[in-house]
Amino acid sequence: MHDIVTNSTIKTLELPASSPDLSADDGGLAMHEFAAELYPICRSITGDGVRKSIELIGRYIPLTTCEVPSGFDVFDWTVPLEWNIKDAYVKNSAGERIVDFRRSNLHVVSYSVPVHRRMDLRELKEHLHSDPAHPDWIPYRTSYYSPTWGFCLPHNQLLALPDDEYEVCIDSSLAPGHLTYGDLRVLGQSSDEVLISCHVCHPSLCNDNLSGIAVATALAQRLSRMNLRYSYRFLFIPGTIGSIAWLAMNKAHVSRIKHGFVMTCVGDAGAPTYKQSRRGDAEIDRAWKYVLGQAGEAFDIRPFSPYGYDERQFCSPGFNLPVGCFMRTPHGEFPEYHTSADDLSLVRPSSLADSLAKALAVVDVIEHNRSYLNVKPYCEPKLGKYGLYGTIGGRSAGEYQMALLWLLNMSDGDNSLLDIAARANLPWETIKQALRVLCLAGLLKPAD
Repeated sequence: MHDIVTNSTIKTLELPASSPDLSADDGGLAMHEFAAELYPICRSITGDGVRKSIELIGRYIPLTTCEVPSGFDVFDWTVPLEWNIKDAYVKNSAGERIVDFRRSNLHVVSYSVPVHRRMDLRELKEHLHSDPAHPDWIPYRTSYYSPTWGFCLPHNQLLALPDDEYEVCIDSSLAPGHLTYGDLRVLGQSSDEVLISCHVCHPSLCNDNLSGIAVATALAQRLSRMNLRYSYRFLFIPGTIGSIAWLAMNKAHVSRIKHGFVMTCVGDAGAPTYKQSRRGDAEIDRAWKYVLGQAGEAFDIRPFSPYGYDERQFCSPGFNLPVGCFMRTPHGEFPEYHTSADDLSLVRPSSLADSLAKALAVVDVIEHNRSYLNVKPYCEPKLGKYGLYGTIGGRSAGEYQMALLWLLNMSDGDNSLLDIAARANLPWETIKQALRVLCLAGLLKPAD
């Protein structure tokens, strides 16, 4: 367990005796149903919505809930006041709710201060937000660090509002409380860690953030049943301030993190996309590039930039951790992004299943990636002596036979299995199969 700042609290959620398996081979249906369960909750960077979401995740994995008090300084930031909301509406003079938080939690600007007033249309419009480019959708807006209030509504509805006296009410609170996040460490043979992070701060937005939560939870379930080389740290955190708070409290221990990635927007129909870490050539960067390339489908590898999700905090100069970001269509590049159209219909069970499979494939690479030495490095060994000669040299030399030759040639203690697999453009399972045979034959041994 990591260090927790003074006056903060932690609580480990007990896992039910029989938890549903989100990683089941059901085409992603269980993950999609989990996202549907989380979808109605009004989340923000603090508050009861985050706690309820963490509790629901805790039905599937044994999370530790951590709470950091408002006012606590984390590097250049301060944990804000806790925000909660009970109800909000705009009523016309007839008393009809024309904008209603109970219909969609996106109707209220997140972190709106409480208000209960009457006003005319001109004054009301100063607090209304819409998206003319998508006039039938409700946009998502926030005001975390600037005290104000507002409502979001479809642009067509805004244009149709008549001159009238309106009653506006936001029954919210901003008070000393806590920032809440979930933490799980799946133990492996080593104390070195792989960091996997996702965000829990958005309200009813399904691809961003719920798809990442669903896939990360399923991945944690699967890994908890495996014999692992590394330990795996799963973080379910509010964006930006959550990762900053976690890093501030774990500064002395982040050297354990050897690989990592953020997962977000992993449920839409777009091709897989990986954003590299600040280092650009970290093992996790090369593993994602290799896995996506081996899939034989369209994919995109993007260089690091200091804009995006929490990878920019993990990759800040003082930490420079090898942490990238796995997405499908990147944030801001699908029209439904940060609108009410980012709903359950946008997220496909098959995309969730594919995202989980890709993440598991990357885990398999970093779990088994090591360097080996050729015990007989002077020329090619006579493979027939070891029962390994097949059709090498002929046109029918297959992937397995080529893997034997590549491993023997490149295993000089400097090249890792990932280096060899990527250069040879061979499947990871074939490389592992050939490795086992060569080690049993006494032709390869671990370099370390």
